[in-house]
Amino acid sequence: MTRGISKVISAHVHPVCSVRLLVYICIMLTCCNFVLFFSWSRNGRKLLTASTDNTVCIIDVATGDTDHRFRFPSPILRVQYNPRSLSNFLVCPMRHPAIVVGVDGSRLIIPLDDEADTTISALFDRRGLHVFTGNSKGRVTVHRASDAQLVASFRVTQGAASTTAIKSMEFARRGDWFLVNSADRIIRVYNSTEVLACGIEGEPEPIQKLQDLVNKTMWKKCCFSGDGEYVCAGSSRQHALYIWDKTNGNLVKILHGTKGELLLDVVWHPVRPIACSISSGVVSIWSQNQVENWSAFAPDFKELDENVEYEERESEFDDEDEDKIVANLHNRDVDDLEVDVCKIAPIPAFCSSDEEGEDPNALLFLPIAPEVEDTDDTWAPPPEFQAPTQDENYHHHHHHHSKRHYSSSDFSRENSQTPPRRKKAKTHDISLEGSPIHDIHPLLSNKPHKDKNTHSKRSSAHGTSHHRIHKSESKKHSHRDKYKSSS
Repeated sequence: MTRGISKVISAHVHPVCSVRLLVYICIMLTCCNFVLFFSWSRNGRKLLTASTDNTVCIIDVATGDTDHRFRFPSPILRVQYNPRSLSNFLVCPMRHPAIVVGVDGSRLIIPLDDEADTTISALFDRRGLHVFTGNSKGRVTVHRASDAQLVASFRVTQGAASTTAIKSMEFARRGDWFLVNSADRIIRVYNSTEVLACGIEGEPEPIQKLQDLVNKTMWKKCCFSGDGEYVCAGSSRQHALYIWDKTNGNLVKILHGTKGELLLDVVWHPVRPIACSISSGVVSIWSQNQVENWSAFAPDFKELDENVEYEERESEFDDEDEDKIVANLHNRDVDDLEVDVCKIAPIPAFCSSDEEGEDPNALLFLPIAPEVEDTDDTWAPPPEFQAPTQDENYHHHHHHHSKRHYSSSDFSRENSQTPPRRKKAKTHDISLEGSPIHDIHPLLSNKPHKDKNTHSKRSSAHGTSHHRIHKSESKKHSHRDKYKSSS
């Protein structure tokens, strides 16, 4: 990884609502302050973002244009693209039921189990057929995404009768597993097929209960590994990641980050054993140490701790082996192998269990032109370059058709070309009955005094760094001015 920015997209006026990472493509959304949340489409061509200005945008990743903009009357806590369709997405407004919004502006409200309890967490299942919701009373409901019909429900109980609030839920990329992060510091893993089979008011049992028995840690963010065999959870007290084996529930590893930092988000790579965590604006990439295995290239390779005398066999390094059997020269029954270089075999890691091949419209790479630093719009040809005269152009035009000559006017004409205009986004106004219009996003209104002090400290610290950058840039400009004056 180059750790560089692949593409910069400007879509919002205010900051966006949470951070999600994709190791394939790193895209940064430029806003007034900082980045908070976005969701990817299945083919990677669309990016769904939510901001504290109560807007949700659908962005074309390849072009950087905003296709659709949806304006909501209340803050947005979570957005998620439909895993199998580009026509709709899920929105969780603050203190309002979850909504399945269509690209054309249509909306379908997922009904609440308790009208008084509007603090819910909602998400699509792996195939986008159902919407799972959980409230602060420990009740999980399953609705059909097409018509919001209730098909299953159950309660997450802490003991014999008491329930616990549900903080978040996550689905595995492979398999029918999903986890529930509750307020009792326990992560429960369920099978969605079993939950649907139990029906309404069912009592499915979790296949695993994961927790920190020593420190009783509260979990900020939980996720599955790419293959769904491991569960990773980030602590809300410190920058620490806990990894469990889903099969037996054993704690496999604890990864500790920088002390004094608080974890914001964690996500697992879809294919490789790599995890990314965010803390204090720094992205940490966790992976295994790569050990060179030379025996994979040569099966008879052996590592030696010290020099060993090697006894050469008879005619081992001779150009012609005099002792080999002549009959083997005529016994060359080797089958001709046909190699198909036209057909592209699908990668099983990128295919789902119910699909035979990959998505042909998937975005696998970003076409990006290299950025040249210290460019000058008033560039002129070097002194040794001589533009041909009109007679020379006429002569070469008739005798050398394959050659083309450029003049200084051609270069200025190329540099004066204006960039193409961006496509105007389609704006949709979404009205929600009974939504909190005057409320502020909880990430902005949480502990304003402490945030203000820390913000002032960070701004002073960042001020010195920016001062150094501007100072170095001023040196570059002065050096460039000297070069122009000398030339």
